[in-house]
Amino acid sequence: MRYFYVLIIIAMLCVTVPLSAGYRELFEKEFLSKPWSSEILEESACVECHTSDAMPPELRSIPQEWQLSWHYQNDVSCDDCHGGDSTDATMSMSHKRGFAGTPKYTEVPEQCGKCHLGILEHYVESGHGKALKETGDGPNCVTCHGSHNIQKVSIDIINAQRCSKCHSYDRAKMMKQALFLTDEKIEKIEEALLILKSKGVYPEKEEKRLFDTQAKFRTLFHTIDVTRVKNETDHYTKQLDSIEEDVGNTFDHLAFRRKFSTFLMLIFAGSWIVASLLSKSYKD
Repeated sequence: MRYFYVLIIIAMLCVTVPLSAGYRELFEKEFLSKPWSSEILEESACVECHTSDAMPPELRSIPQEWQLSWHYQNDVSCDDCHGGDSTDATMSMSHKRGFAGTPKYTEVPEQCGKCHLGILEHYVESGHGKALKETGDGPNCVTCHGSHNIQKVSIDIINAQRCSKCHSYDRAKMMKQALFLTDEKIEKIEEALLILKSKGVYPEKEEKRLFDTQAKFRTLFHTIDVTRVKNETDHYTKQLDSIEEDVGNTFDHLAFRRKFSTFLMLIFAGSWIVASLLSKSYKD
């Protein structure tokens, strides 16, 4: 009987150890990798200057807009876009440190394209890009996304209020409809990944695949070519289906381990009860 209990305990450990691995990884990522003290915010000469009384009122709101942006959430600082050195007030606007200031209207796409390479490629070939090149007055990145309060992009950026400023909304609406189901699937997978993280599981492989697929899918927005969007959307949908299947398998595996752990606990409890009854009967 003692050997039976030993076997039960070993089996339970084999199940619970993989479950605890996720929490150990969570501990290492969220606790050991961060300082014990509160986060120290790096001082920025750009922010200090733009929030000072010496700055014109229309430029004073820039730091606040930036701090609400998707760029800020992803550690994109002032000098990443404008050059210079935001950590040194004496060199913050130095051309020796690459300070370029505010780009000209026609230079904005190339400026943003330093990071958003795929988007720039599609934009240059699009009607928007050609209009900017030919007339110097076509829409650029700032026209649709703004300059500092830039938010995480979604197909909601395609809407009648924005698009009808320059042309009718008809073609844009057709493109949005073609993108809708794929964008909805992306959001669904993102929610599933967040749930897995809350359970102590870090599906890094699926996250990377989703990021890569999503980034490439977002570039389609900038072709403003309805036919191309319809043709290529199916390709990205298949990739997302594969990611969704893998995420679903992870949920199934978690459910199995949870049920198996419960099953072993019931066996252990039942064995203890039987052993107790047998022991009592022997004494009687």
